Amino acid sequence: MSTPRVAIVIPTYNEKNNLDGLVKAVFGLKLENLSIIIVDDHSPDGTGNIADELAKTYPIRVIHREEKKGLGTAYMEAFKEILSFESESKPDYIFEMDADFSHDPAEIPNFIKKMDECDMVLGSRYVKGGGIENWDVLRKLVSRFGNIYSRTVLWLPYRDLTGGFKCYKRKVLESIDLDTFSSVGYNFQIETTYKAHKNGFHICEIPITFRERKSGQSKFNLAIILESFVKVLFLRFRG
Repeated sequence: MSTPRVAIVIPTYNEKNNLDGLVKAVFGLKLENLSIIIVDDHSPDGTGNIADELAKTYPIRVIHREEKKGLGTAYMEAFKEILSFESESKPDYIFEMDADFSHDPAEIPNFIKKMDECDMVLGSRYVKGGGIENWDVLRKLVSRFGNIYSRTVLWLPYRDLTGGFKCYKRKVLESIDLDTFSSVGYNFQIETTYKAHKNGFHICEIPITFRERKSGQSKFNLAIILESFVKVLFLRFRG
């Protein structure tokens, strides 16, 4: 069996202190047929320029956007570009991954191995072996409630619907009409899993440890919480 082609999509906004190290850690895994797509929302700190420099050394494609448009739209733009590649260039597996080392690059081979039996793999903080480091009690409670709320409203069995470390087989993204997505922020994670589930794909979870960023500012805020609350209801009744 040939080695699958793997693309890792990394949205960035003001990640100049993280991006170089993350890219080197990912390619340091020495995985075959691996590439990265960086989607930069016109970071004022020069992250986009760093991405361009890295692309001179590594198999990286950089998408520059003119303004900050949100996490969900960054992923959708990258996914559409991936699906437009020539057949021989299209990746078999497509990852979502944060730029700030909250997601450990060393976990990537575990996802790839699990893809042998699944169509989509979620990195889960809330299954046995998973966890969170460096969050305060309030943040943990908000995350727990958000996942319980989403599972209940959408009738889904998965423990971690809001995590952003995940991997799709290409056919999953091909089956989802990306133009129908309504989520701008982190609710995009819930929406992708929900639509893949509705389309009958086999979704698995593997344990990961989420580590709060050491450098830069978190993008988590009240607007993200409110969007998820409203958009989950919208998904349930409009699908």
